Formats: sequence, C-alpha cells, structure tokens
Amino acid sequence: MSDLELPVTRYAMSGDVSIAYQTMGDGPIDLIIVPGMVSHVEFMHEGPGYTASLRRLSSFARVVTFDKRGQGLSDRMSGAPSLEQRMDDVRAIMDNIGSKRAALLGISEGSAMSIMFAATYPERVSHLILYSGFARSPAQKVDNFEEIVSERAKAWGTGMLIKLINPSRAHDPEAVRQFAKFERLSASPGAYRSFTLLNASIDVRSILSAVRVPTLVLHRRTDTLIPVEIGRDLAEQIPGAKYIEYADGDHMMTYGDVETLLGDVEEFITGHREALSGDIERVLATVLFTDIVDSTRSAADLGDKKWRQLLDSHDQLANEVIERHRGTLIKSTGDGILATFDGPGRAVRCALALGTASKQIGLLLRAGLHTGEIELRGQDIGGIAVHAAARVMARSNADEVLVSRVVTDLVAGAGLKFSDRGSHELKGLPGRWDLFAASL
Repeated sequence: MSDLELPVTRYAMSGDVSIAYQTMGDGPIDLIIVPGMVSHVEFMHEGPGYTASLRRLSSFARVVTFDKRGQGLSDRMSGAPSLEQRMDDVRAIMDNIGSKRAALLGISEGSAMSIMFAATYPERVSHLILYSGFARSPAQKVDNFEEIVSERAKAWGTGMLIKLINPSRAHDPEAVRQFAKFERLSASPGAYRSFTLLNASIDVRSILSAVRVPTLVLHRRTDTLIPVEIGRDLAEQIPGAKYIEYADGDHMMTYGDVETLLGDVEEFITGHREALSGDIERVLATVLFTDIVDSTRSAADLGDKKWRQLLDSHDQLANEVIERHRGTLIKSTGDGILATFDGPGRAVRCALALGTASKQIGLLLRAGLHTGEIELRGQDIGGIAVHAAARVMARSNADEVLVSRVVTDLVAGAGLKFSDRGSHELKGLPGRWDLFAASL
C-alpha cells in the first residue's frame, strides 16, 4: 500500500457476528490497536493525525485496527458486549489474518480488555501497551453517573465527545462538527448509553498480578477523562510494567506530542526507535502531484495501444520538463507524476510548463503543490507534505495548478500570479487550507 492509499475494510467472523477491521503495513510484528469507547475504522482517517499515526506505527509493524461489535462498521447488537465477547473478537481477527502472536495497544477502556486477553492468552501476546488505561473504571466513584450518561446520550451526535477526549479542540466549530459526525457513525445514542454503563462496571484489578507479558503503561498528566493517578496505579500493580508519563496532551492519543509517544511504543516493542536509527532523512521540499483529467474515459475511447503510446509520450515529456526545472521525478502514478523541487518557484513554473506541454499532445492535467518537510525513503518519499500535495491536487480543476498558502508565501516577488480559490478542508489533514490557482 502506498502512502496515498487508505487501508481496505475487511470482516472477520466472531461466531455469527461480523467484526470490521483494517490492516496497514507488512512489518514482522503484528500490532493490534484495541479502541476506546467508540470507533469507526473508516471515518477516523478523517481526523487529524490518525492516519499519520498509523503509518508511523506501520513502519515497523503490521497494524490492525477494528471496531468492537456493536460499533462503527461491525455488526450492531442489542445491549453491550462483555469483555469475554470482546476478547473473542480480537482472537477472531488474529485467526483471520493468520496472526499467531501480536502486540496489543489498548486505549482507554480498551485497556481492560487487553489486560484480560494478555493474562488469558499470554502465548498470543508479545507485548502489552496501555494508553490512558485503567483497571477499575473511575465512574464507579461517581454517585449519579447513570444520570450523567443519560444526559450525555441526549446530546449524542452533536459533538459532545470532544469535550471529554479532545478538549484542546473544543473551541473549534469545525472540529466539533467532525466529532458530531463521528459520534453518529460510531454508535446510536442507545448503544452509547449501553456501552458507557457497561464500561463503568469494569474492574480487572484482581487479574493484574497474572499479567506476565512485557507491559508498557502510557499516560498524559493533563488527561481530563482518566486522571493520571489511575495510570500510575495501574502500572504499579502489573508485575514489571514500565511507566511513561507525558507532561501535556489530551485523552486522544493521536493529538499532541504524538511522535514522542509513538517512538516510545516502537522502542518498547522493537528495542529501537526510528528517530534514532538514522534510516530516514527529512528535508524541506516542494511536492508536485499531477493527474491526467478523464484518463479512464480517454483510455476507453483510444484503446489500450494508443493510450499506452500517449502515456509514454506524457511520461517522456514530464521527465524533460522536470529536469529542465531542476526537479526530481519520484515516480509515475499511472496517469500522473510525483516530483519534488528544492525551490517552490521552480516547482510552480514546472507545473505550469508541464500543463502547457501536455495540452499540445492532447492531454489536460490538474496539478497540486505544497511545501513542507518530507521523508526520504530510498527512491520514494513520505510525510504529511506528500499527503497535503495530493489533497491539494484533488481540489484542482482541469488545466489548473493549485497551490497551498505556504507556497504563495515562499514565492513572493518571483513574478508568479495567484488567484484565491477559497478555504477548504483536506481529507485527513487538520484545519482549513487556503488554496490558490497559479499563473504566469
């Protein structure tokens, strides 16, 4: 799977219940992420940092995400599943993908199930990582918790969850709208109420001493949903557990200083971390993506042979134009190209020149550019800047070169012109992006 593709949702049968899951990466280690209160394996890719976090973990592991039964894309059910049923679901996924042994990363209430699984099936768990976890739900100390849950259920689908798990973004109306949709897709109000009340009864303290697999407990000091004292206590009760505490951040794992946290996960599982290995070099570059407009229809009209000849002419043309503008052709994407430049001005001029030259052989292009830090991975590249450039291109019209604001800021005085194309959401990237159409 390339950096531009999202994983495909598949299903594992756990008894007569279908469990939705995705896999990313092909590393030698399997890492199963056990979600917290709610999940939706497809829509979560829309949230900032989520896909990037999975890609970071997939640099050393085959990462598995799933929706618990009754949630997201898994089969709906009446009531709420027990921890035993949730364990069966994880086991079913492992069997379905041929995983004999895996590391478990339990998030929030997913930690209790992960603890129980590790203690019950130690031969199938290589490492246990617990993020913002607990052995006994803190809700058990709240006298009117059922009333609180009922009130929250009434507000379900409005974005109320953001105040609980990602309060740093609660002031952002767009983030609230995104959370509202996440709530509606992940569970119904009734299901949320059932899950939450069940989770409130969780208490696995009696089996903590039976955990015999290497365990890492991670907690943020400023977590407002699960107090840090609970994380500290959890680590103390698991034999030999390692504990790492972070100075700030929310309950949401993919928000805040994520790189440090994920590096700690990698180091715990593999004994080293990518940031220390020196295998990946990071540089600033301007990334260019192009795409041939209506390529599928053109291929059908021309036939395979003539279309292949036209594509060959396009690729040769792209090579020449990119080389003339001192760029680096990373690869052909089938009906377009990916290239990088050490100067944003040359990148924009190259995109405009390539568009003009392609029209002369009967092809219309759309192009997108963004400047940012990229990761050099042998002959390929990765990083958020690559995703951003691809998303900018997707917003481009036929025969248009679209750029992000950072590109316009960096080429001031270079003799290029830009027309405002408005502010947009880019799939999988945080905030809104100001886009501009370039011209000479």
